[in-house]
Amino acid sequence: MEYWGKRDTYAVQEKGRNDFVTIVDRRAEEAIVRLIRGRFPDHSVIAEESPPSGGSSGYRWYIDPLDGTTNFIHGYPLFCVSVGLADPRGMRAAAIYDPLRNEMFTATRGGGAFLNGEPIRVSPAEKLSKALLVTGFPYRSLHRLGAYLGSFRSFVLGSSGIRRDGSAALDLAYVAGGRYDGFWEMSLSPWDVAAGSLIVCEAGGIVTDFQGRDDFLTSGDIVAATPYVHAAMLRVVREPEVSG
Repeated sequence: MEYWGKRDTYAVQEKGRNDFVTIVDRRAEEAIVRLIRGRFPDHSVIAEESPPSGGSSGYRWYIDPLDGTTNFIHGYPLFCVSVGLADPRGMRAAAIYDPLRNEMFTATRGGGAFLNGEPIRVSPAEKLSKALLVTGFPYRSLHRLGAYLGSFRSFVLGSSGIRRDGSAALDLAYVAGGRYDGFWEMSLSPWDVAAGSLIVCEAGGIVTDFQGRDDFLTSGDIVAATPYVHAAMLRVVREPEVSG
């Protein structure tokens, strides 16, 4: 947290439209990758600020060293570190850490989901009309804005409210913890959602792409929610993709 709240002490680079990186991202990623490489040299690593590195074991790490970089830069207090581990069967372990609130969301496949060591579950919400949703805007894929706005309008009319926090990993963690009832976003990167997807599933939720498949790490399109709310959300997000 050396640089938190000290915007004038570090440089900000723009990797692409609305896509920023700071020394905080890079140093955090270097530390995480160094730790993994030291203990698991045959594992592959897919991290936001580095080129993918191969490994022969079949294990793959997904690392987002600072999910919510724009929030961090502007002093908006919502960002996290997200790390997920996959094996040939899928996601195996996950951790999302919010340093400002000292909240650590974790999960292992078949072992449940936890917040600071205490079990968590998705909310009991059964109706979209009563659900509080969270989303992210497709700033990096503006050619899909029309499709996104179609879904957004439907959810504004059909839910009890929508929030936009700027950290997909924390959005997923909050769905897992019952703070939100559902989340949808498009054109994300695998490190944005790998860890959070497992935490939601282990908390009793459902995570798919917009077509109801488990291809969200590849497509970047994701819907995560309680079982009943997920079914309703899926019916909505499919429509703009077909008509757009």
